[in-house]
Amino acid sequence: MRFARRVGTQATRIVAVLAAASFLPWLSAIDASVTAEEASAGFESLFNGRDLAGWDGDPRLWSVQDGVIVGSTEPSPLRQNSFLISRRSFSDFVLRFEVRLRNGNSGMQFRSKRLEGWVVQGYQADLAEGKGWGNLHGEGLAGGLILDGWQDRAEHIVGPGWNTVEVLCRGHRIRIEVNGVVTNDVLDPGALQGVLAMQLHRGEPMRVEYRRIRIRPLL
Repeated sequence: MRFARRVGTQATRIVAVLAAASFLPWLSAIDASVTAEEASAGFESLFNGRDLAGWDGDPRLWSVQDGVIVGSTEPSPLRQNSFLISRRSFSDFVLRFEVRLRNGNSGMQFRSKRLEGWVVQGYQADLAEGKGWGNLHGEGLAGGLILDGWQDRAEHIVGPGWNTVEVLCRGHRIRIEVNGVVTNDVLDPGALQGVLAMQLHRGEPMRVEYRRIRIRPLL
């Protein structure tokens, strides 16, 4: 009986190992963006590295290439900004992502309201080439720019390749960091909950890439 139990236990372990091995590629694709330290702090990935599950956008504009979310208006420029929108809403959180921008203007919406189609309204961590990285922008809101974060801050540390952005929202506090530099840290009496969304800007043909998108909800 002991031998039978041991064989059964060993067989169970083998099956479990094989099952885990077959599961690992999928798991690593989802969790590759989250470090062990971040995972222990409660961060989760919002992009699985394979497809746009969890997001909604115009399939003519958004795709996944080599584990990166790619938005492109080449060769057809837009007449209206278009967004890749999260299917989940968030309130208080720390959001981290990496972004690479070419020839244009993008941004990460947060605590935003979805309108008809692939359009949103609300807060945006602006990512505008040569003029707007780190700004707190109000997409579709009166006045547009809420606070400048580019001049004398982000303009000194943004490079042509991948740049890291962090957005913290807790109550009415909003803090934006670009490559570790705080570009905005303010209290603003706006929305306290809403969707995330990545922007493709109208005008000249452009391309933007996002990767390592992860979030830690705050209680």
